Amino acid sequence: MGKSETRIETARVARTPKKASATPSRPVRRNAAAKAETPYHHGALREALLQAAERVLERDGLSGLTLRAVAREAGVSHAAPTHHFGDLTGLLSELAAVGFRQFNAAMASSCDAATTPLARALARPKAYVAYAQAHPGMYGIMFRTERLDYSRPSLNEAAEASFAGLANAVGMMRQEQISGDALTLTQGAAIARAWSMVHGFTMLLLDGRLEDILGRLPEGTTAERLLEAILMAPVTGKPPAP
Repeated sequence: MGKSETRIETARVARTPKKASATPSRPVRRNAAAKAETPYHHGALREALLQAAERVLERDGLSGLTLRAVAREAGVSHAAPTHHFGDLTGLLSELAAVGFRQFNAAMASSCDAATTPLARALARPKAYVAYAQAHPGMYGIMFRTERLDYSRPSLNEAAEASFAGLANAVGMMRQEQISGDALTLTQGAAIARAWSMVHGFTMLLLDGRLEDILGRLPEGTTAERLLEAILMAPVTGKPPAP
């Protein structure tokens, strides 16, 4: 074969398209766990886990709130809650902090909306009870001290803010400035009295223990109206002599 023929044959081979492979490429299979997980970015996973924990708590109660249940609810790996909260105590503590922040915001908003001194005096305790009725699971863990770790800054700060709000409200009723860091005996008694009254009422209401009293009252009397009557009733009588 001459040089010219060789060049022609080489050019012909170069122009001939390659045959497609007879074996089709296989699609890449995604890992099943990764496929099931919901993607979260830029630190949103922690917030998503807390939201999932609140849903589990309100739906299934404290006994149903586990790290694995929260992971399933959020659609992430079982290791994710442990990575963000350490253990169940850590998760409950951070969830209680969320509850206190919601609780504080609800009471502040209620007080801001009040237009008269009497309405402002009643706004905070009404909002207290209303939050507990709307979020019984969250309210329940906020006061389960044995299940919480108050050394966690978020919980400590949120709980302290709640106490400060209560102290300020009592101080307004007493027309004096109350510092939460140092209380007189009478100031402490006033705060404990107000808290005991509203918290006790709330627990009785959530447990259905006020139904008997409400059933004996004039028809149409609501739990809120009963609370108003309790708050407005004067403390009568004199303490016994020492």
